[in-house]
Amino acid sequence: MRVLHLNAGAETGGGMHHILQLLKDFNKAEVVLGVFEKGVMYDRAVNNGINVVIFQQSSRLDFSVTKKIISYIDQNNIDIIHTHGPRANFYGFYIKKKRPDCKWITTVHSNPHLDFMGRGLIGKIFTRIHLWVLRKPDHFLAISNKFKQLLIDEKIVPEKITTIFNGIDFSEDKNNPTIKREDFEVDPNDFLMIMVARLDPIKGHIEVFKAFRELIKEHKDTKLLLVGDGALEEDLIMQSRNMGLSDNIRFLGYSNDVSSLIRLSDLAILASYSESFPLVLLEAAREKVPVISTDVGGVKDLVPSNSYGWVIPVRDHIKLRRTMEEAIELKKKGNLKKLGENLYERASTLFTIEHFKESVYVAYEEASKKREVKNGHSLG
Repeated sequence: MRVLHLNAGAETGGGMHHILQLLKDFNKAEVVLGVFEKGVMYDRAVNNGINVVIFQQSSRLDFSVTKKIISYIDQNNIDIIHTHGPRANFYGFYIKKKRPDCKWITTVHSNPHLDFMGRGLIGKIFTRIHLWVLRKPDHFLAISNKFKQLLIDEKIVPEKITTIFNGIDFSEDKNNPTIKREDFEVDPNDFLMIMVARLDPIKGHIEVFKAFRELIKEHKDTKLLLVGDGALEEDLIMQSRNMGLSDNIRFLGYSNDVSSLIRLSDLAILASYSESFPLVLLEAAREKVPVISTDVGGVKDLVPSNSYGWVIPVRDHIKLRRTMEEAIELKKKGNLKKLGENLYERASTLFTIEHFKESVYVAYEEASKKREVKNGHSLG
């Protein structure tokens, strides 16, 4: 069985980590990652020993890349293409038409209705095209039951959808003792929150800013680390200044050592308007740090009650501020760490990288069996 994963290669968020976690320990003779541009994802794939090939584009609309991919499929006996993200899905549709015997699987990492959020008329056109294309794969991997239902609502038959929860390696030890709170002008006694997310409209930074503006009126010794980069960086820095938050918020940009930053924190925040199954919550769980998350994707599968953290409505900065205050009070009483410990116990049992990879591999085997029956030969 030979599987070619396709992704634009431009992202640095949860989708990238999902793909790299999946491919890191797979049999290198069976899987290869194809990207359309060289960036952080390519570099990290190489560093992790993942087979990776660049199908270079002259621009994001350079459709000639499909010829390169089809040639690679033919020369390397690819049985399955596994696409991740809108651009890869667009090309997957064309490739499937040219190579119908090659099974096409896609992972739905985000709500396709929101993938082009904030991009005006062009975004609306791309959204319509993507929703049409998204009905064409042979099989779908949904990262949460919510996303499975979203696909069903798009008239995709349930039998073509498999829910596969994200997982991470809970045995990893990424302790970096050189990172300290003082490095970010944070006092050891401050209440420290962290938000790991690309600086994009869909991640809900503005709701966090609104909640924080009210919070620090009573809790001035509260700080927030923002980890991630993106198109909104200058705008968000300006907004934080205008809202009087400069003394309490630290913009750290992209980081290769998110785990150590989470470990410094008392609480992790996720304020997204849409997610599938956020890996950052599993990273917080691994560090035994409790979370506040909006009710998106499969979050409630990880945080089923307030014994593990908090799940709040999307775009509700008032509820977010009140929940932050509740967490601060729990820390004062010495009870906050217990939530992080509970979260760790649940995640390290149900959301491991081993379960994740096994589930994906089973999906590949099922796809291969169907192809084998159709072609009347065994796959090598």
